Amino acid sequence: MKNQITTCLWFDNKAKEAADFYCSVFPDMVITSENHFVVTIESFGQKFILLNGGPHFTFNPSVSFFVVYETIEEVDKVWNLMMKGGSALMPLDKYEFSKKYGWVQDKYGVSWQLWTGKMKDVGQKFSPCLLFTNEQAGKAEQAIQFYTSVFDDSSVNGILKYTANDPDVEGTVKHAQFKLGNEVFMAMDSSLAHAFSFNEAVSFVVNCKTQEEIDYYWDKLSAVPEAEQCGWLKDQFGVSWQIVPSILGELMSDPSRSEKVVKAFMQMKKFDIEKLIMA
Repeated sequence: MKNQITTCLWFDNKAKEAADFYCSVFPDMVITSENHFVVTIESFGQKFILLNGGPHFTFNPSVSFFVVYETIEEVDKVWNLMMKGGSALMPLDKYEFSKKYGWVQDKYGVSWQLWTGKMKDVGQKFSPCLLFTNEQAGKAEQAIQFYTSVFDDSSVNGILKYTANDPDVEGTVKHAQFKLGNEVFMAMDSSLAHAFSFNEAVSFVVNCKTQEEIDYYWDKLSAVPEAEQCGWLKDQFGVSWQIVPSILGELMSDPSRSEKVVKAFMQMKKFDIEKLIMA
């Protein structure tokens, strides 16, 4: 099954404000749709869903986004814009792996890793990066193998491991790149003391055409029963996913049906396409 995966960012009622900010930071980013609950932005063919979810979850560096630029000037410009109200997690500088790299947390708490490189080497502009910390530290490679077994047309592009000379556990993942369908992901381990781990502030939406697809991903990914609600689930590593029928947007856009559809799916854990259509 080859399904599009889209990143969803949970904001405390600042989705539109954040969308405007990101469109001002990234020159090719535009708002493609918006309503009171959700704003969708897109750049280089990649979509981000910005959700007005309330104060329940806050962003942290367990999920960040690698952004590749081919010139130092582009990195400098975006860094300076991100630093307005933001903070540096790793200083903007020259590193052995990049002529210019920096890890910044923007004013909303979303983390971005900006670096110079070749876009053709990555395959996309923005790549979600999963940082495995605390009880998940050392599990990045296991997670990569699991995710690539779940999604069709997946591959492991490369895994670089810590050596005895590195300041972390030898043999764990220093940096890895893998592909789930059409989407490039990255992963890292960190055994250092961190006050954060994966939460619902960042989730990954899997759009499904059929009930069979919904059932498949739900059965494969869900590992925390108490987290199952309205199509949301958590996997064995604590990463949040939304398993959503593609038809949901069409149903929600019909004013005569949207209220009944919302009432129907609010009572669901796993989405039932037939019940949504009949609502």
